Amino acid sequence: MAATTGAARTLVRGGLLVTAAEETPADVLIEGERVAAVAARGSEAAEAWARGGAEVIDAEGHYVVPGGVDAHTHMEMPFGGTYASDTFETGTRAAAWGGTTTIVDFAVQRAGESLRASVDAWHAKADGVCAVDYGFHAIVGDAVPDALKELDALVDEGITSFKMFMAYPGVFYSDDGRILRTMQRAAANGGLMMMHAENGLAIDVLVEQALAEGRTGPEAHGRVRRELLESEAVHRAVRLAQVAGAPLYIVHVSAGQAVEEIARARDEGLNVFAETCPQYLYLSVDDLARPDFEGAKYVCSTPLRPREHQELLWRALRTGDLSVVSTDHCPFCFKGQKELGLGDFSKIPNGMPGVEHRMDLLHQAVLDGRISRRRWIELACAAPARMFGLYPRKGTIAPGADADIVVYDPGAGHVLSAATHHMNVDYSAYEGLHVTGKARTVLSRGRVVVDRGAYTGAAGHGGFVRRGLCGELI
Repeated sequence: MAATTGAARTLVRGGLLVTAAEETPADVLIEGERVAAVAARGSEAAEAWARGGAEVIDAEGHYVVPGGVDAHTHMEMPFGGTYASDTFETGTRAAAWGGTTTIVDFAVQRAGESLRASVDAWHAKADGVCAVDYGFHAIVGDAVPDALKELDALVDEGITSFKMFMAYPGVFYSDDGRILRTMQRAAANGGLMMMHAENGLAIDVLVEQALAEGRTGPEAHGRVRRELLESEAVHRAVRLAQVAGAPLYIVHVSAGQAVEEIARARDEGLNVFAETCPQYLYLSVDDLARPDFEGAKYVCSTPLRPREHQELLWRALRTGDLSVVSTDHCPFCFKGQKELGLGDFSKIPNGMPGVEHRMDLLHQAVLDGRISRRRWIELACAAPARMFGLYPRKGTIAPGADADIVVYDPGAGHVLSAATHHMNVDYSAYEGLHVTGKARTVLSRGRVVVDRGAYTGAAGHGGFVRRGLCGELI
């Protein structure tokens, strides 16, 4: 039996509780929107809860895990003359289907626009339509003095991380001077700097040369955005952050050379952190060469790399040099959107879908022996919650935490496909991939939003979450 609207008291009973800290047979008592207590299965307390009239969710034979925290999504993101195809409504609903109960999206500041206006615009997009909770990072696209002053107010409002781009000249790009000034402001107000680390000026030279030589297809995208241009930018970002005294988080790391720069910085004791994404763990540059322009489906930045980089990324996830797995969910339909780049790969909208499949792909890695169960939850739930000021409200199951809980079936085999996914995009990046493990029942703040193949949530249930400062700093 499962609650559908958020009972006064709900008991998740009979499962194996898996958090980043422990694995234990335990029952979880929910009161309203919060976890009230956790007790060992069969204990006197747990039996008393069962007798006390709580609505029971049977988790026998399942894992009971925290709801996933995806700290890198782009709903309704403007890019390349179009918009990401998932709205906040469709994207958060898809997240819920996959066991993710919190996203952190990016409010985009454009040149000439105030940060305040950009954040207000993103609030307007998300307010009243989200299926699960959400927060915002701020993309600083125009680091003029007035914008830098606004960063302090954003921290006070719970938007405590700021992203900049070393890539995309003429769109999002910031030079080293603007980056340094923004980092100095973050060092003063406690914000976490996030960086898209690729040498955009050099990449544009290689793009121009490739097109002039007639290399116009999607496979050229991976060749011009070279691994060394990622690692060079990571190195530069690390040293700028060191000069500023600011913590730094590198987004969507894809190359082994970039991991080496991050590991070196961490060995020096710097507050440098990084994420990777499922596409870099499961896909490769070979996908960009698929025939009939199918490779356009796999165009994202940083790009997919040769397969040998996958093992380097998995190893870094095990050692802690990579701290988080996010999705960089930024979907564009193949028809009508990716096709904008027919004849010119530089016009293919950069981005891929993935918010629905992250938890399952990482669980598959558990079965494949790449990571442990607890590391799965660390990478997908606890670490992103700590990194972005959401812990312990999110990312764990403990008294006082939001009742974001997933009853996860570790033996449920299924095939990833556009025919069955819930993201608003006309293809799956993992079409035909068989994975084992699936969210059966998903609770967001005590309300069941997905249960046994049925969506029971509602637009507007999800609310904006004010975040604290990064909880990972040394």
